[in-house]
Formats: sequence, C-alpha cells, structure tokens
Amino acid sequence: MKKLIITILLVSVTLPIFAQEIGIQLYSLRNQFKNDIEGTLKTIADWGIDTVEGGDTYGMDEADFRALLDRYNITVVGIGVDYNDLKKDLAAIADKADRYGSNYLMCPWIPHNGDEFTLEDTQQAIELFNKAGAYFKSRGLIFTYHIHGYEFRPHGEGTLFDLMAEQATDFDFEMDVYWVTHGGEDPMKLLNRYPDKFKLMHLKDMAKGLVGNDSGHEDVETNVTLGLGQIDIAGLVKRGKELGIEYMFIEDESSRVLEQVPQSLKYLKGL
Repeated sequence: MKKLIITILLVSVTLPIFAQEIGIQLYSLRNQFKNDIEGTLKTIADWGIDTVEGGDTYGMDEADFRALLDRYNITVVGIGVDYNDLKKDLAAIADKADRYGSNYLMCPWIPHNGDEFTLEDTQQAIELFNKAGAYFKSRGLIFTYHIHGYEFRPHGEGTLFDLMAEQATDFDFEMDVYWVTHGGEDPMKLLNRYPDKFKLMHLKDMAKGLVGNDSGHEDVETNVTLGLGQIDIAGLVKRGKELGIEYMFIEDESSRVLEQVPQSLKYLKGL
C-alpha cells in the first residue's frame, strides 16, 4: 500500500500545471488563402496544428468555411474583431464567436492619425474596450487587445500602455513579442510587470540587427524562423507557460511562411 501511494504522488507531480497549446494566426497564410482555401487549411493540419486564431473566411461562405475547419479538425479558439465594429452590434460579434466555438475575441489595431497615437486615442480605446469587454464577459467570452508597439509612447512616469493596463477593468491583452520588442519594450519585463494581463501570445521572431520604433509598422520580411532572431522565444514561452497563458500562436507574415513555420514548429518542439 505504501508503494502504491508513493507511485501516485510521483505521477501527480509530473502533470502539467497549465494547459498550453501552440497554434497559428491564420493571417500568416493570407496570401495562400487567396488561391486555395481548402489546400491551405490542409497544410495547417499537415503541420500538426489544430488550434488557430482567425475569423476571416477569405471570401467563402462562413458555414462552408466552418465545415472545412471541421473536416481538417481545426479549432478556431480566437476571433479577430475590427475596432469600429465594437461600436456597433456587440451581440453579432459574440454570436459569431459562438458559431465558431471560440472563447477569445481580439482587437488587433486602434485606428489613429498616421504615426500619431495620442492620449486621446488611448482614452477612447480604453472606454470602448471596457464597455465591449463587459458585454463579452456576460456572454462567457474573453476580450483582448493585441498591442502593436505604438502604445509604448511616454505618458507620465510610464507609457500609454501602462495607462491602458491600469484602467483595463473588463479587457485583457494579447502580447505579440515582435511588436513589443519593435516598440522599444522588453517582452519579458512586460510579462513580469503585468503577470495577469496577458491571456494570449503571438510568437514572432525579429531579424537580428533590426532596430524598431513605435510606429507599429515594419517590413514583413523581418519576420524570421523562431529561434533565429533577436527575441528570447524560449524564455518567453517558458514564462508564458508559468503564467498560464493558454494559447500561443505562431504568426509569420513573411513571404517565406511555408518554409519557416515547419522550422519554427521544430524549434518549439525542441524546447
């Protein structure tokens, strides 16, 4: 009996504390979807990926697109939401998430005038995100904002992002480690400063030698295979797991996506 109890205890401590899945952001394959929707979904399945972040159907009827997702056993766990749509019919957005069976909603961009992202832009976004997030919570959904680097402009003793994080009562964030780095922040320090604020993560590596800025824009060809750039992907994946970030999505916007994603997956599996 003592041996049996010991065995059970040893097994129990080896179980993972948090569930964590590696998926892909479908935008990575936007150019491939233009030519062959089903073939592109098959490619994702052939890579061994069954979890994605998306929401676009690339011109296909939504019901038909969802049928293809089912055919290839691909689950859309996160849906992208346009900022201006958050000012309209929130119920329609939640209904769409329900049709896909998604738990997360993500806004990828705050519209602003050229390269000027202001305090007023930030305050308007906070108000809109909290209002939308409260409604989505009532529907059992988690609403996140995907930061792009322009939020790291100085404000007070910190940045505009610090203001967002402090006033985010009903929404959370998705960290894109490339854009955080590009915007002049250290993604590891940001995770540690706000350990409860990030619910999702984009894994995207930045070419060595590239110096970023706070514009939120860059040449997509600076997206390189995970582990070959200047970002500590291994450390961030480890820390993300410790913090319980449930989904991490590879996002590769480069023209080499078909070659690089399998290499990135191999890298992640070797961690």
